[in-house]
Amino acid sequence: MAILKAIQTLVFNKKFLFIFSVTTFLLFAGYQSGRDDDRTWAIYKADANSSSYSPLDQINTANVSQLRPAWTFTINDTKPGSRPGSSECNPIIVDGVLYATSAKHWAYAINAETGQQLWSFDPFDGAEGGGVSRGVTYWEKGRDKRILFTGGDQLFALDAHTGKPIATFGKKGKVSLNVGLRDAPETISVIPTSPGIVYNDLLIMGAEVSELYGAQPGYIRAYDCRTGKLVWTFHTIPLPGEPGYENWPKDAYKYAGGVNDWAGMSLDIRRGIVFLALGSPTYDFYGADRKGKNLYGNSVVALNAATGKYIWHYQIVHHDLWDYDLPAPPNLVTVRRDGKVIDAIAQITKHGFVFVFNRDTGEPLFPIEERNVPVSHLPGEEAWPTQPFPLKPKPFARQWMTEKDLTNYSAAGHDSITKKFRSMRYEGLFTPPDLKGTLMLPGTRGGAEWGGAAYDPATTVLYIKSNDSPEIQTIKKVDQEQEAKDMTVFDQGKSLYMTYCVACHGRDKNGDEPNYPSLIGLKNRMTREVALDKIRKGGGKMPAFASVINGKEKGILAFLYEKEQNSSKVTKFETGKTQAGAEKYLNVTAYGNFRDPNGNPALRPPWGTLNALNLSTGEYDWQIPLGNDEKRQEQGMPETGQEGSAGPIVTAGGLVFISGTNDKKLRAFDKVTGKLLWQTTLPGVANATASTYQVKGRQYVALSVGGTKENPSGSIMAFTVR
Repeated sequence: MAILKAIQTLVFNKKFLFIFSVTTFLLFAGYQSGRDDDRTWAIYKADANSSSYSPLDQINTANVSQLRPAWTFTINDTKPGSRPGSSECNPIIVDGVLYATSAKHWAYAINAETGQQLWSFDPFDGAEGGGVSRGVTYWEKGRDKRILFTGGDQLFALDAHTGKPIATFGKKGKVSLNVGLRDAPETISVIPTSPGIVYNDLLIMGAEVSELYGAQPGYIRAYDCRTGKLVWTFHTIPLPGEPGYENWPKDAYKYAGGVNDWAGMSLDIRRGIVFLALGSPTYDFYGADRKGKNLYGNSVVALNAATGKYIWHYQIVHHDLWDYDLPAPPNLVTVRRDGKVIDAIAQITKHGFVFVFNRDTGEPLFPIEERNVPVSHLPGEEAWPTQPFPLKPKPFARQWMTEKDLTNYSAAGHDSITKKFRSMRYEGLFTPPDLKGTLMLPGTRGGAEWGGAAYDPATTVLYIKSNDSPEIQTIKKVDQEQEAKDMTVFDQGKSLYMTYCVACHGRDKNGDEPNYPSLIGLKNRMTREVALDKIRKGGGKMPAFASVINGKEKGILAFLYEKEQNSSKVTKFETGKTQAGAEKYLNVTAYGNFRDPNGNPALRPPWGTLNALNLSTGEYDWQIPLGNDEKRQEQGMPETGQEGSAGPIVTAGGLVFISGTNDKKLRAFDKVTGKLLWQTTLPGVANATASTYQVKGRQYVALSVGGTKENPSGSIMAFTVR
C-alpha cells in the first residue's frame, strides 16, 4: 500500500513527471511504511517558538554516558582539494526523514534511522555554490509535501518525496529573491542564511544583505508556499507615510540598507504573530548619512503573520554604530511572575543582554533604563545620546575590561597589547568608533550568536552560549577618488583589499583559520570567475561586496591572483550609494580579534561560556566555561572556554547538548547543575546546532559536522544509546 501511494505522488502533476532511480524509490517507500510520525524537530530550532527544546526523554542523565554513534552520512559535493566547508545547518526531521543542507548549499533527504541518502538537490546545477545555509523549511497540504529552501539568491520548492522542483512554484520551481526590493534585480544579490518560517500557506522570509555602503534594505517578505507569489512586504526601513519614517533623514529609504532579519524568526501560531530580530542599518560603523534612531534597526518587531502589518516594536540599540545586530530569533517563553503566568518573548543580544517582553504588548517584564552614553568625535556623526540597559537579568557576557584583564603570554606580547589598550578610546559598551581607534567588548561576534538560546518550558530556564571576543575598531576616511590618481589597476585592487579584506584575511593573505580562509595559492583552488562571484555575493562570514567592486573587478582579481601590475590608470573609484555629499568612513579592522603579536587572545579567559538563566526570577542558576584551548590553559586553572556560534538544545531528559567550539567536541550537560555528563570528539568542528528526534521508538541526536582535509564536504552524524 505504501508503495502504491508513493507511485501516486509521481503523477500528481501531469506537466511534471518525476523519474528517479528504482533504488532510491524503494528505499523511501519501504522506509515510510515503518515510520512513527515523529515531528519533535520538524522546524528550524525545533519549533515555531524557536525553543530548541525537545520533549523526548529516552536519552537522559542516567544513560547519556552510553551515547554512541548510530550512523554517519558522508557528504561528497565538493571538489577534491577544496577548503574544508563549515556547515551551519540545523537538520529537521519529518516522519522519519532527515532534511538538511550542506556547506555547499545542496539539499539532502536522509533516512533518519539508517543514514542512507534518499535524494539530493544541487541548486546551482553544477556551478560553483556555497555560502551559509542553516537549514530548510517543511510545508504540507494533504499529500502535497514540500521542502522550501534557498540556494544563492533563489528560493526553491522541492517535492519532499523526490527532491525534484515543483514546476508550478515560481518559474519552474524557483523564485528570485532579488525581485521586490529597492533596486533593480539584475544589479543585486540577496542571499538568505537562515530558513524562513511557515504560517498557514505563507513562507515568511528574511535575508542576508551587505553591511557596507550601498546595501539593500532587509525587507521582510511572505510568499505563497504553493505558487511562490509574493503576498506581503514589511519595509524595515520605512517609506514615506509609514510609522518610523521620521527616525531617518528624508530620503534615507532611497540609499540606506541593512535592517534585515538574517538570523531567523519565531511565530506565535495561536495569536498569528511573527516576531523579528532585526540587524543594524548600514554602514555598520558610521551613520552620518542616517541621523536619527533608525527604526526598525536593531529592533524586536511583532507583525501580523497573515498580512505583515505592524503590531509593536522595541528598539534595543538606537542608531547602531557597533554592528550589534540582534543575532538570533526571539524565544517564545512563558514566565511566572507574582503568581501569574505571562506569555513573553526573550531576546538575547550580541552585547550580552537578555530583554524580556510581554508577547501581546511589547511591555518589558523587567525594568529597562535609558542611560547616557559617550558622544561621537567623528566628523558629521551624531551618536544617539542614550541606550537601553536592562536592570535585570544581569549581562551574560563581559561588558568591561581593564589592563588587569590583559593576558601575559610573554613580556613582549603583554607590553604590546598594553600599549595598544592605552592608545585607544575606550569608555565601555557604547564607545563610538573613533579615528584614534576604539575597543569593542563583547564584540561583533559576541556575546550571543546565531545559534540562539534554548528554552525549557518545564523550568522557565533559558540556556545561552556566550562569547567574549574583544575587537579593535580602526576608522579610516575613504577618499578614493583622490587615491585613484596615478593608480594602476593592480594597485587599485590592493587598495580595495587593504580597505575591505585585510581585517579578516590579513596583510599577508594568510587568513585566520577556520573562520577566515587563507588566500595564499588561491589560483590553485579557485578560478577567477568563481572568486569574483564569491566576492560579489559573499559567503560564510564574508558580506557581499557587489556594490564595492562594481567597475573594479579587474583590480581585485589582479591583486588576488598576483598578476603583473597593469600599466593602465584608474580614473574612477566608487564605494556605494550614500547621502549626497556625505563623507565615508570605514572600519578597516572590522571583525578582527584583539590579539598579541603572536596571535594570543588579549583578554584573559574564559572566552566562551554556557549560561542557565531562570526567566521567572531573572537570576542565573549556573554559568560555566564552554570549550577548552589546551595550549593556552594555565596549569591548575579552569578550562578556557572558546568562541563558538552554535547554540544549545535542551531536552525533557534533563540534558543540554551543544557543539561549535574549535576543540571539535559535542557535549552533554546536566541542565540543572551544569555538570558535564558526556562528550565526544568529532572529525571536524561542528559549527551547527544539534537536533534530536525519535524513529521506531529510539531517540537520536544528530548534527552537521564541518569538513576536514580528507573530507572537505563534511558529514551529518547521529548518536543514540544502544
